[in-house]
Amino acid sequence: MPDAAPVIEKIAASALRIPTDAPEADGTFAWDSTTIVIVEALAGGRTGLGYSYTGAAAANLINDVLAPRLAGADAFATPRLWERMVGAVRNLGRQGVCATAISAVDVALWDLKARLMDVPLVRLLGAARDAVPIYGSGGFTSYSVERVAEQLGGWVAQEGCRYVKMKVGSDPARDLKRARAARQAIDGAELFVDANGAYTRKQALAFAERYAGLGVTWFEEPVSSDDLAGLRLIRDQGPPGMEIAAGEYGYEPDYFRRMLEAGAVDVLQADATRCGGITGFLRAAALADAHMVPLSAHTAPALHLHVCCAAPRLRHIEWFHDHVRIERMLFDGAPVPERGLIRPDLTRPGLGLELKRAEAARLAA
Repeated sequence: MPDAAPVIEKIAASALRIPTDAPEADGTFAWDSTTIVIVEALAGGRTGLGYSYTGAAAANLINDVLAPRLAGADAFATPRLWERMVGAVRNLGRQGVCATAISAVDVALWDLKARLMDVPLVRLLGAARDAVPIYGSGGFTSYSVERVAEQLGGWVAQEGCRYVKMKVGSDPARDLKRARAARQAIDGAELFVDANGAYTRKQALAFAERYAGLGVTWFEEPVSSDDLAGLRLIRDQGPPGMEIAAGEYGYEPDYFRRMLEAGAVDVLQADATRCGGITGFLRAAALADAHMVPLSAHTAPALHLHVCCAAPRLRHIEWFHDHVRIERMLFDGAPVPERGLIRPDLTRPGLGLELKRAEAARLAA
């Protein structure tokens, strides 16, 4: 008789609020701290690690609602556990905080599964590539022009990034000046801009033409990502050579299906800390593949690395300043770029990350 599958013994979540290193803002929002919810899942003498960037309420939801539903279940049955969590939040609403809670637990369960098998997660998923390109991302609208140029130029010079992204939209009158400074700082790298839905349709069309004159090749959320017709309009009437991207606020597969069926984007974005973890990200990747649309991972690079090495049509991972800083602060094994690429450490099981408990305890205090 085969050995019985290990069962989930415990799932526990905690939240940490980490101040930013400077005030940060984009086209529609400003913040001075980031909350990370960390999940640990125990089975068979191993501990899986997952996390999401979300509100602290997600930790309570995990401990009070999701963990009891998964206790004693087969730790290898990740699809079944995902469906069980989705069912558990039916009357709470699947999107938003519930989706980020499910995402964090799902990542921990996949990490646990790989650790139980003593393999890197990418080996469990099946590798499509050995490494993933990154694009440096920051250039917040709260930064001075000089700071934007310094940060974006640094990613090109120090990390070897071939693409860098800046925020626009909170003060449209300043956007072109800021973009010109960024363009001058990054040599031959590609410049991306992200409006976070700040522009109207006509503003977005006008700015698309002006940004194209500065060599911008990627225009993210020029209008609200909920405005699928608007995204399609910018995509159809915008300059040749400029890709329209959106999708980071997708919490469930139907969101990505609707966006793709609308022909709203040239590149689909998905975020495993929001869209249902590794399970949800793979479903988004399958939809993008079926529609022959490239996929890009939104933020959380240490979490996305392994699944991005497995996903079809993967373009790149966002090397987001805030999350890179936090992941290096909290996790041993966080990836280090080399020539604009990050690659999994195949000597480590699972995601290859270990929680720095002393640092987490210090931040919690």
